[in-house]
Amino acid sequence: MTARILVVDDVPANVKLLEARLVAEYFDVLTAGDGHAALATCEKTPVDLVLLDIMMPGMDGFEVCERLKANSRTAHIPVVMITALDQPSDRVRGLKAGADDFLTKPVNDLQLMSRVKSLVRLKNVSDELRLRAQTAQTIGLQELARVDRPDEPGSVLLVDGRASSQERLTRALKPIADVAVISDPQAALFEAAESSFDLIIVNANFDDYDPLRLCSQLRSLERTRFIPILLVTEQGNDERIVRALELGVTDYIMRPVDPNELVARSLTQIRRKHCNDRLRASVQQTIELAVTDDLTGLHNRRYLENHLKLLIDRATTRGRPLSICITDIDRFKRVNDTHGHDAGDDVLREFANRVRATVRGADLACRFGGEEFVVVMPDTTPEMAAIVAERLRLAVESRGFDIPQAATVLNVTASLGIATLRPHGDTAEAWLKRADMALYQAKNGGRNRVVAAAA
Repeated sequence: MTARILVVDDVPANVKLLEARLVAEYFDVLTAGDGHAALATCEKTPVDLVLLDIMMPGMDGFEVCERLKANSRTAHIPVVMITALDQPSDRVRGLKAGADDFLTKPVNDLQLMSRVKSLVRLKNVSDELRLRAQTAQTIGLQELARVDRPDEPGSVLLVDGRASSQERLTRALKPIADVAVISDPQAALFEAAESSFDLIIVNANFDDYDPLRLCSQLRSLERTRFIPILLVTEQGNDERIVRALELGVTDYIMRPVDPNELVARSLTQIRRKHCNDRLRASVQQTIELAVTDDLTGLHNRRYLENHLKLLIDRATTRGRPLSICITDIDRFKRVNDTHGHDAGDDVLREFANRVRATVRGADLACRFGGEEFVVVMPDTTPEMAAIVAERLRLAVESRGFDIPQAATVLNVTASLGIATLRPHGDTAEAWLKRADMALYQAKNGGRNRVVAAAA
C-alpha cells in the first residue's frame, strides 16, 4: 500500500521520528512545522492522511482539523491527532473537530501503522466513489451528486454479551441512534445481513467467543461489507487492535468507555456511512442513466450493443432460438416538420409506452436511435416473433397518439423487420443487418407492415 502522509508538528525531532517510521513502510511523507503550512500543503497537494500534533504555537491542532473539515477540498482527508494529552475530554474535542482517531505519545509503532493503513484504505474507497459520482455532475445531474445533506438518525446494532454494558452503551447512544441489542454473535450476523444498519458495535467481552471472528464474517458478506464496525476492547490489548484493523474493523474504543467519546466516534462512522451510501446511490443512478434513453426511459443503443453478445452466447450455448425486431415510425419527419420537435418527442414517448406494454417480460426493448426501436426476444421462434411484431404494429395503428404540444391526435403507423439468430456462426452485426434489411423491405412495400428476413 502506498499513500502520501502529511506529518504536522512544530518539534523537528518528532517530525523526523514519524517520517522515518513511515518511510520505512514505503509511504510518501510530507512535513509541516505549523498549522498554516499544513493547510497550505493540503490545499495544493493531494494528501491521503494527516498526522497532526495538537500543541502547536499560533494555531493548535484542533483549529487546523476544523479548518480542514470545513473546506470541501480537504474535508475528505482523514486526520489522526498525535498528542501527549490523554483525557477523554481532549479526545472528544478532537473527534468533534473532525479527527478520525487519536494516538498518544509516545506512539506505539504497531498501532500507528495499523491505523494509518486502515484509514488510507477507507479513503481509497471514498475517493473512488467520489470520482465516479463526479460523472453525475459532468452530465448535469447535480442533485444526484450532492452529499452535503443534514445529519440523519442512525441505526446501530450493538453486539454485547453482558446485560450491564448493554444498558450503559444503549443509554449513551440513545440521543443519536436507534439501537438494536443482540447477545449472540451468530444471531447478530444474521440480523446484520437481513436488516439495514449504519454502524455495528462489537463489544469484546464474550467469555467463550472470539469477537474478531464476527468482525471477519461481517466483512466477508456482501450485505454487510460496507457497514462500519466499532470494536470496544480493553486497555493494553494492542495485538487485538492491530488484528482488528487488519480485518477491516473501522474504529475502536477502550474500556472504560467514556459516553461522550462513544457518541463522537459513532457519529463520525454514521456520517461517513450516510455519505458513502449517497455516493454509491449516485454512482448506481449514473450507471443506469448511462444505459437508459432519457426521453423514452427504454434502454439505449449502448446497452443493447453490450448486452447482445451475452444474449447470443446464452442462446448458442443452450441451443435456444433468439429473435430480434427492428421497428421504425413511419413518416416521422413529417410529424417534426408539421407539428414541431416537441410534438415529435411526445410521439416517441407514447410509442415507447406502447412498445413497453406490448412486449413480454423477458423481451428487451431499446431505443436504437431517432425513431428506430429494437426488441430482442429470447427463446422465440420466427413464427412467434412474427406474432409479437404484428401485435406491436396493431398497438401502434389501432389508437391515435394524443399530442398535447399540438393540441391534436395523430394517426401513427410503424414498419417492422424481424430476424432469427442462425444456429452456427452468426454474429450480432450480421443478425442486426438481416433485420434491418427486412425493415427496409417493409418500408418499400408500403409501410405499416411486418417483414421477416429470410432464414
